[in-house]
Parts: sequence; C-alpha cells; structure tokens
Amino acid sequence: MLSVGDDAPTFELRDQHGDSVALPEAGTAVVYFYPRADTPGCTTEACGFRDSWEAFAERDVPVFGISDDPVADLTAFAEKYDLPFTLLSDPDGAVAEQYDSYGEKNMFGKTFDGTFRNTFVVHDGEVVAVFDGVSPDGHAEDVLTELP
Repeated sequence: MLSVGDDAPTFELRDQHGDSVALPEAGTAVVYFYPRADTPGCTTEACGFRDSWEAFAERDVPVFGISDDPVADLTAFAEKYDLPFTLLSDPDGAVAEQYDSYGEKNMFGKTFDGTFRNTFVVHDGEVVAVFDGVSPDGHAEDVLTELP
C-alpha cells in the first residue's frame, strides 16, 4: 500500500465523456478507487462525494473516481446520479495496481481480479493521506478532514 510521503503515481485515463484526463502535477486532488459503477456501495460512496461536492469545489480540489468499468458505464453512472466530479476508466487495472488498489478478490465463492475501495489525497505529487478499505457511507466527509 502506498504510504503518506510516497510519490503519487501519475496517470492519464479516459473520463466519462471519453476525454483524456491526467493527475494534476500541482495542487491537491482526491483519487478514489471503487469496484463497480452503479452497485450499492459504489453508489453510496459516489453520492457522498456528490453531496459534499461544494466543499471540494470551494477548495479547488478535483475528485477522481477510478474503476475498471468501461467509459460507457461511467457515462451512465454519472448521468443517473448527477455526479459532478470526474470518473475515470482503468480497464486493465494498471493505474489501480500502481496505487496498490487492484488484485485478487473473492466474492460468492469466485476468485477474480478487481479494484479495491481505497482513497488517496495527493498534494503536489505526494500522497498526503491514505484511506485503505474504506466504508462508503460518510467517506467523503472523512476525506474532507484530511485535505491540506
């Protein structure tokens, strides 16, 4: 797992509009990884960021939600829940893997590779806060308390 003080891996991925988006080199950003768009836990987490969006926007802090969903699924998810922040498609899990947020999972007796629910606050390219295996409910408020 990445730790506070580590360099944040850079990335460039397609967003819910199909545009290429990169992690900003300067300033603060929230990078959160989630398993699957439009599932109960992921919806709770995303709607928490949506409902707290004004506080992030006032601090000029972009939020990037990353999953291995295809762009079309992200588009539908963002539209359905009126999500004002950026969702990014990491189809092969390469970026999530760099953030120690992708790997083997077990669910309903099946083993598969997938995205773990982790969040990182990045400031000027450095990890300044880490949330490992987060609970979706109330998570956005927890992240707000860790912004520099």
